[in-house]
Amino acid sequence: MATYSKPQVSLLNGIVMGGGAGASVHGRFRVATENTVFAMPETALGLFPDVGASYYLSRLPGFFGEYVGLTGARLDGAEMLACGLATHFVPSTSLPLLEAALCKVGSSEFATIQAILDQYSQHPALKEKKNEVVNLLVFVNSSNFCYRMDIIDKCFSRRTVEGILSALEEEAAKRADGWLSTTIQSLKKASPMSLKISLRSIREGRLQGVGQCLVREYRMVSHVLRGEVSKDFREGCRAILLDKDRNPKWEPSKLELINDNMVDQYFSKLDDEEWEELKLPARSNLPVTAIAKL
Repeated sequence: MATYSKPQVSLLNGIVMGGGAGASVHGRFRVATENTVFAMPETALGLFPDVGASYYLSRLPGFFGEYVGLTGARLDGAEMLACGLATHFVPSTSLPLLEAALCKVGSSEFATIQAILDQYSQHPALKEKKNEVVNLLVFVNSSNFCYRMDIIDKCFSRRTVEGILSALEEEAAKRADGWLSTTIQSLKKASPMSLKISLRSIREGRLQGVGQCLVREYRMVSHVLRGEVSKDFREGCRAILLDKDRNPKWEPSKLELINDNMVDQYFSKLDDEEWEELKLPARSNLPVTAIAKL
């Protein structure tokens, strides 16, 4: 999808999480609406943002990708447009007209599709949402923007998860702020192992093409499923999806119990003769937009 020569238009009129994000965000055009809810909640499940998330999260403004990927924070359609996850915002009532217009197009030229999308696109105002990221990315002159993005970049740029948490707690000690408290609690409830490997994955993604990210993430998820270092994914599925007690017992239970060697194992090749690395097919005659992603 990321290197598809024809323009892919994804209509994001609802929940866009995990695999749904992977099947849409890599496409050329992503149309959000007032009904869109985006999140990568994998760290609360004992997993990590996959399906190429380390590629697109690492390319969001500043260290916003680390914030979204580690906390599982939810973004609405306006916020997706503001940070670049969406390319257009169209009210849901206009989607039937947009779809009809796209179906009539006799061309696969990017400029032609872009022109049609622009006709229906709007620039929505960001909503005030209690304890959530608000006015982060658009209203540059607002004090809220300057404060929140400054805090995200200051804290989530730290080298380790422990450093990020410590920086957030230092900021929270200075002032009463519901957003800071929510962010800290989200990190403390997540799987410590998931946080560790997710941060490293996003950081590595900054320097890799989308194909390299997919190969590495396949290797990582193979280790997660084998459960040799940690069985947190199995425990997260139990607590969140099966028993629904929402009280997972993570193991290791604390960040300080995880050493670099444990994290390294998720990024290494599996010691299994039957296991194979993900092999992506060779592509030729790619458009410039696709080549840039490689």
